[in-house]
Amino acid sequence: MLNSTYDYFSFRRDANILYVTIDNADRHNRVDAAMHKELSRLFYEIGEDPESDVVVLSAAGRFFGVGGDLDYMRDQIEDPNLFHRSVREAKRIIYGILECDKPIVARVHGDAIGLAATMALACDIVIADEEATIVDPHVRVGLVAGDGGALLWPQMIGYARAKYHLLTGRPLKGREAAGIGLIARAVPTAELDGAVEEIARELASGATKAIRWTKSTVNSELQRMAHSIMDIGMAYEAVSGRTHDHDEAIKAFREKRSPEFKQV
Repeated sequence: MLNSTYDYFSFRRDANILYVTIDNADRHNRVDAAMHKELSRLFYEIGEDPESDVVVLSAAGRFFGVGGDLDYMRDQIEDPNLFHRSVREAKRIIYGILECDKPIVARVHGDAIGLAATMALACDIVIADEEATIVDPHVRVGLVAGDGGALLWPQMIGYARAKYHLLTGRPLKGREAAGIGLIARAVPTAELDGAVEEIARELASGATKAIRWTKSTVNSELQRMAHSIMDIGMAYEAVSGRTHDHDEAIKAFREKRSPEFKQV
């Protein structure tokens, strides 16, 4: 059922474990309009899948994901209808992960940038390659970290550390992220698959209802906060998308130079 309705994701089953792979490797799993739309329904449909009790989220290719497609981001600014649809979808992506009562294990390798990092951090257990890079670089392209970063990072590592990374766009290696509690574990590259498989099988053989309801209980406060924070965050992100600094960041990226932000 899932295989027949998605272009950007592939699926594999092993008993009651569902392996979901982000599969846009040719573009480093960059999120464009079509992929964003699929993401907005993916986790709701996974939640309704009768054959799985545990989900493993991974990505094909060199990177877990390099964030949003620049053309898609610009199109949203120029087309109000596309922007409103994107906001609805962005909220559904995060709500879908938080509300899915099945435990979701994220396997993070390579770069997890922007929305890719947000999706990973919204999962229940994040295991990363020690050399993986996790970063929310919204401010570096003149945007507000409104699509989930402002929600998740403070809850994981506290406000002081979260603001240090969100206000600067500074990246973390997997080992650093694990050291400050942003993710559950970081392991050497050769051990990543084994570590993910071990926790997935442990969850799959556990007391399913107890595990699901524990997740739901823990996530209840995150869900409440998501509904209050994300509308504000997405509104600020939309406004920041119409600033000189964002325009300058996009031009600089395409011209392969450093942006010159206005100090106003």
